[in-house]
Amino acid sequence: MLGAVICAIIGAAHDVRSNRIPNWLTYGGLALALAVRTATGGWHSVGQGLAGALICGGIFFLFFLVRGMGAGDVKLMAAVGAWVGLHETYRVLIAIAFAGGVLALFYMVFYKRVGTTFGNLGRLLWFHLRSGVRPHPEINIQRPETIRVPYGLAIALGTLYVLITASNTSGVIYGH
Repeated sequence: MLGAVICAIIGAAHDVRSNRIPNWLTYGGLALALAVRTATGGWHSVGQGLAGALICGGIFFLFFLVRGMGAGDVKLMAAVGAWVGLHETYRVLIAIAFAGGVLALFYMVFYKRVGTTFGNLGRLLWFHLRSGVRPHPEINIQRPETIRVPYGLAIALGTLYVLITASNTSGVIYGH
């Protein structure tokens, strides 16, 4: 978990500062996670890391396909998934989704776009129900007027939350 948090925090710092998450971090974080898993747990652990990377990265890839998220977010999630492994992916994904929702609400209120955002959400849902998984021609992150939420920050906050709660609950579960 600590490797995932470090990777996510560095990614968040870059995302907040420049709206980009560098490839050296995402690919390096993924490779380092798998190397650490190989050294500490062997092939089974590597398989757990690959499964985590595929699930986390795969779910975020769907948002990338419809231009709702950048590729850096997808790659950062794959790296985080490789660090946390299969057994923690659901906790990390839920915590990150919650953090992302809170962050999105903050951005809506801060930029005074609550009505516009809910209207766009309805338009997006209707569009995807009719057209499937493809980018909306007007509502996507490539448009200059779009307010971009640095989702790397949500990834870091959610991952940090799972680390903190995992260490707090381990004593309760195992009686330490």
